[in-house]
Amino acid sequence: MPPSSTPLLADEAITAALDRFGYSAFRGVQRQAIATLRDVGKLLLVAPTGGGKSLVYQLPASLLPGTTLVISPLIALMQDQVDALNARRIPATFLASSLDDSEFERRMTGARRGDYKLLYVAPERLISGWFQRFLASLNCPLVAIDEAHCISEWGHDFRPEYLEIHNTLQNLPQALVLACTATATPIVRDEIVSRLGLGSSTPQVLGGFARPNLILRATDVQSAKERRRLTDAQLREALGAPDEATGTAIVYAPTRKTAEAEAMRLAAANWRCDFYHAGRSGAERTEIQQRFTGGDLDVVVATNAFGMGIDRADVRAVIHLAPPGSIEAFYQEVGRAGRDGKPAWGLLLTSNQDFPLRRRLLEMPVDDQPPERAVVEHKWNLFLELMRWAEGGSCRHEAILRYFGATEIEPGGCGRCDVCTTIQRDPEYDAEEAAIIVRKALCGIARVHRRFGLGVAVKILRGKADLRIMRAGLNRVSTYGILRDHSESWLMSLLRRCVTAGWVTFSGGDRPVAILTREGSEVMYAQRPAHLLLPRSSPPSKNGKKREPRPTGGENASRSAPPQEGLSNADDQALFEALRAHRLRLAKAQSVPPYVVASDRTLREIAAARPASQAELLQIHGIGPAKAQQYGAGLLEVVTNWAGASEVNDPASPEPVAEAPRS
Repeated sequence: MPPSSTPLLADEAITAALDRFGYSAFRGVQRQAIATLRDVGKLLLVAPTGGGKSLVYQLPASLLPGTTLVISPLIALMQDQVDALNARRIPATFLASSLDDSEFERRMTGARRGDYKLLYVAPERLISGWFQRFLASLNCPLVAIDEAHCISEWGHDFRPEYLEIHNTLQNLPQALVLACTATATPIVRDEIVSRLGLGSSTPQVLGGFARPNLILRATDVQSAKERRRLTDAQLREALGAPDEATGTAIVYAPTRKTAEAEAMRLAAANWRCDFYHAGRSGAERTEIQQRFTGGDLDVVVATNAFGMGIDRADVRAVIHLAPPGSIEAFYQEVGRAGRDGKPAWGLLLTSNQDFPLRRRLLEMPVDDQPPERAVVEHKWNLFLELMRWAEGGSCRHEAILRYFGATEIEPGGCGRCDVCTTIQRDPEYDAEEAAIIVRKALCGIARVHRRFGLGVAVKILRGKADLRIMRAGLNRVSTYGILRDHSESWLMSLLRRCVTAGWVTFSGGDRPVAILTREGSEVMYAQRPAHLLLPRSSPPSKNGKKREPRPTGGENASRSAPPQEGLSNADDQALFEALRAHRLRLAKAQSVPPYVVASDRTLREIAAARPASQAELLQIHGIGPAKAQQYGAGLLEVVTNWAGASEVNDPASPEPVAEAPRS
């Protein structure tokens, strides 16, 4: 950071500049982020959509001498921000392929003269050597990278051109560096910092992922008719009647054809509606954006091409007719609702057709070239994470915050999402009985705490004979058979929901064992609410005992999570988790995405087949001679260790356990 720039970003100057942008006060972590950028010289800022990230680089740019470089992937976003800055008399411009040659050269000449405080460019522009020489001719005090998660191969929207940013930063060693994103898990945040070459000491400021005004819902639909009914009901709840709509809504469709058909249907129902996708001309897309932001449209039905840079605070609902590709994509898109802080709705509709449709979309050729198999598997796993969230029984907001590694999680749920309202208000759901079942299940985890995995916990709860359980004496504890009325698959689903809720976790070794977390212990002892929607009901057991309490209200919890293909029992699933943990450690050590080591399909086949030699391993899908040589020994060791752990248990120093609270 240039020492001469520090006085220009003094606290008094920052406060005074705020008025120029039309604000009376900073929001969230904006001031903290600006001060950190000033004091350290580099920063990764993670804040939700609509969280005011642009001010964190625009305000310093207005004070610093020279021209700040802003790297942004969308021309529409550049245009909107440039127009807003110029309206505030802060000179700014952008360079894009949409400009004719004379206008492009005019803007470059102006930038060389220092006519602009901010210059927006797309990351593709950085690839050319002549543009790098042009940047070297500028006095550039700050580089801001928007949508920085695009540099991460572990994220949901990797773009290879973002890898060029590292070279640009090396050529501008005196510039402050700010990387911004709205969606990034902890592992993606670390990769952003690494790929930009900023160093592990780079501060990371999280602006808070929580959006308590969003009412999140995920519902499984069985037919197109039901999808239409739920869409119409959500629009009316959020906007009112078509002829008296208050606010706007965005409906995301999985394909262009679906977007067009749904827009026509809603228009026939008297909504002011149009469709938006990449197949429309640039002029048409610009017109729709202007009509939407100007209030001439109630609803836009669009593919994911629509939304970035849309500056409208009164979006009252975001409806997904089918799930997007990941939790990151979903939260970014649904976060476009309710930016004014007032109640807004996010509805995700899922169906059994989503799995084959998403797979087909992932495998479609790009520029007549089939996608890399490893990339397809990686994106498929991101999609499955979203589907697990939709199927999960814990508070929608809590689950998302936990996924992003956020710290502002409050126990007891948000009280507004579909899971919370079902638990709290549905007269057909017995929350007290469900809480007792959850606490009993956690007692099973307490019995295997740091000793065995979920499979053994399930057998203890079922009262099922097992050599490991007998040797450890766990068949003599009162927890043994405490939930024998429930099926093994149902109990495994329940324990997986406890993992999602943060009450159960695993050790990081090759033989991952279940761990009852502090929060889980508090739930078990009834010191914290057992706020969880149980899995779907299963048929009565052979002894005719009653079925599990039934989740109701149209939540996706009424449908079991997608099974792991090829895993027929709890032990296979536990070995699969051990293999995943081993894969993650290798990927981190080699700084590669996990799918480079092995796909989930490969690990599932290993868990089911349990190869004992290199020759047997080579029969597994996805394992060729090169991968067998590089990773085979480690994979076989995990299988061998797991098999040994199945036969032998060290009962020394058993962990303390607790019984279920008496009902």
